[in-house]
Amino acid sequence: MGTIHLFRKPQKSLFGKLLQEFRHVAADRRSWKILFFGVINLICTGFLLMWCSSTNSIALTAYTYLTIFDLFSLITCLISYWVMMRKPSPVYSFGFERLEVLAVFASTVLAQLGALFILKESVERFLEQPEIHTGRLLVGTFVALSFNLFTMLSIQNKPFTYVSEAATTSWLQEHVADLSRSLCGLIPGLSSIFLPRMNPFILIDLAGAFALCITYMLIEINNYFAVDTASAIAIALMTFGTMYPMSVYSGKVLLQTTPPHVIGQLDKLIREVSTLDGVLEVRNEHFWTLGFGSLAGSVHVRIRRDANEQMVLAHVTNRLYTLVSTLTVQIFKDDWTRPTIMSGPVAANVLNFSDHHAIPMPPLKTTDDLTPATSTPAKPSSPPPEFVFNTPGKNVNPVILLNSQTRPYGLGYNHGPYSSMVNQGLGVPGIGATQGFRTSFTNIPSRYGTNNRIGQPRP
Repeated sequence: MGTIHLFRKPQKSLFGKLLQEFRHVAADRRSWKILFFGVINLICTGFLLMWCSSTNSIALTAYTYLTIFDLFSLITCLISYWVMMRKPSPVYSFGFERLEVLAVFASTVLAQLGALFILKESVERFLEQPEIHTGRLLVGTFVALSFNLFTMLSIQNKPFTYVSEAATTSWLQEHVADLSRSLCGLIPGLSSIFLPRMNPFILIDLAGAFALCITYMLIEINNYFAVDTASAIAIALMTFGTMYPMSVYSGKVLLQTTPPHVIGQLDKLIREVSTLDGVLEVRNEHFWTLGFGSLAGSVHVRIRRDANEQMVLAHVTNRLYTLVSTLTVQIFKDDWTRPTIMSGPVAANVLNFSDHHAIPMPPLKTTDDLTPATSTPAKPSSPPPEFVFNTPGKNVNPVILLNSQTRPYGLGYNHGPYSSMVNQGLGVPGIGATQGFRTSFTNIPSRYGTNNRIGQPRP
C-alpha cells in the first residue's frame, strides 16, 4: 500500500482551473467591456445563422464567419489581459507571452479553414444552384457590418493590432492601396484614412458588405442566383488572403525565429559589443522572438584575464537591452596560456622536478638503418628526403616546455653538454648516481653511428 495522506488537498480538474482563471480575469474592470461585446457577439451570430438558413444564402454564411472570427479576437484580447496579470514562474521562466501568440495563430487558421469550407460548398452549388430568398439578406448584411465595425473600433486588441502592422500586406490591401493613391491624388485630404494601408479587418468587412449588396441587387433585378455563389467565393478568397500573412507571422514567432527587420540592428549591436574594453570575443549568440514586440537572447562573451566581469556585463547588457528585453549573458575569462618553447643547452635551474614536463620522444632507430646526414632510414632506391631540418638527429637538443601550473618530470644526463649538471646531483637512470629521475630518453647512445655506451668517454 502507498502512503496515506490524511489532509491532502483535492486536485482541481481542468475545467475547475479554467473557471478559476476566468474569475481572476473577470475581476478586472478592463475585461468587462470585452465580456459585454462577447455576449452581444453570441446573440448576433445566432440571429445571423438563422437568417442564413432562411435565405439559403452561402454568401451571407461566409460573411457570418467574420463575426465568429470577431468572437475569437475578443477571446484573444481576454488572454492578453490574463498574460499581463500573470508573472513568470519557475516552470515558465519566460512568462506566458507565447500564449497570446498561439491564440492569434489559432484564430487566423480557423478563419482560413472556414474559408476553405465555403469554397467547397460553393463548388457544389455551381453544379446545382438553389433559389435564394432576399427577405433577410440585406438586413443581415447591415447587422453584421455594424457589429463588426463597432467591435473593431471600440476594443483595443493589442495582439491583432501588432500582427496586422508587422505582417506583410495582403493582396486586398495592395490593390486598395493602389486605388487609394489615385484617389488621394485627386482628394489629398483622404490620405490620412486610406494611406499608407488600411486596417485589414475593417477592409474585409467593407468589401464583404459591398459584395452582398451587389448580390442583393442582382437577385432582385434579374433573379441571378449564381451571383450569390460568386460572392461567397470572393468573400472566402478575401478572408483567406487577409488571414494568411498573419498566420505566417505568428507561426514564425512560435518557431522562435529572428524577425528579418531586426537582424541588421542586432549585427550592429554585436559589433559594438565586440569593441568594448576587455572583450576578446562574442560567440554563440542566439536571438529569437518571445512574444509580440519582445525579443529574447543569449550570448557568450570572452574577456581578458584582467578585465572586470561585472563592468563588462553591465556594458554588454546596456548595449543589447535596447532590442532584447530578455537577455542572458555568459561571461568567462581567457585562461588559456601558451607554453614557452626552449631548445639548446638547459640551465641548472630549468631542470626542476616541479616545474617542467619531459616530452616523450619516439624510439630511435638503430645505427644500421641511419644515414650519416639524417635520421631517416637509408633506402638506395628512394630519393633523399626532401625535408631534413629539425629531425631527431645527433645534433638536436631536447625540447623543454615551461609550464608553471602542472608538476612535470625532469631530464638528466651525465655526458655531452649536460655533464655540468651531473655534478650538481642529477644522474642518469640506472647508473650509479646520487639521484635518479624518470626520463623519456632511455638507452640513447652518446654518438650516432657508434656503439659507445652511456657513461663512456667520447672520442
